[in-house]
Amino acid sequence: MTLDEFFLIGTTVTLGSHTFAPEEIKAFARKYDPQVFHVDEEAAKNSVLGGLCASGWHTAATWMKYNLEKRMETEGVRWTGPGPVPEFGPSPGFKNLKWLKPVYAGETVTFTRTALAHRPIASRPGWRLLTIICAGTDSTGDKVIEFESAVLVKTD
Repeated sequence: MTLDEFFLIGTTVTLGSHTFAPEEIKAFARKYDPQVFHVDEEAAKNSVLGGLCASGWHTAATWMKYNLEKRMETEGVRWTGPGPVPEFGPSPGFKNLKWLKPVYAGETVTFTRTALAHRPIASRPGWRLLTIICAGTDSTGDKVIEFESAVLVKTD
């Protein structure tokens, strides 16, 4: 097995689906993003968004939750290559974050990831940088979030 096969380069993996309930939206927003369209259903109706919707940060954090759950399910299970099982580490960051459409209360979002490429890290022998496209789509099939992320992976 190659690292390309292990990382599923070019394959879109469905991470799971999540329904954003009104109380969950408001609880997250009260703590982290207390804008009116995230915390007050009546005021949200008169806002630019026209209704209660999840914070973009809530949507991104939920993507991360499902990504980690999927990784925990599969980490090491498929590895048949030489050497130790690749070990996922932290992310050095992301770019091109786009909140493409509001996620209104009651909406179900399906989260995915697609591994694009990996490369060795010169400053960290034995580590690689894996680049992935992260996304979420609503029940109509429209993308609501998309970003490019990277993760460090120990391979030696």
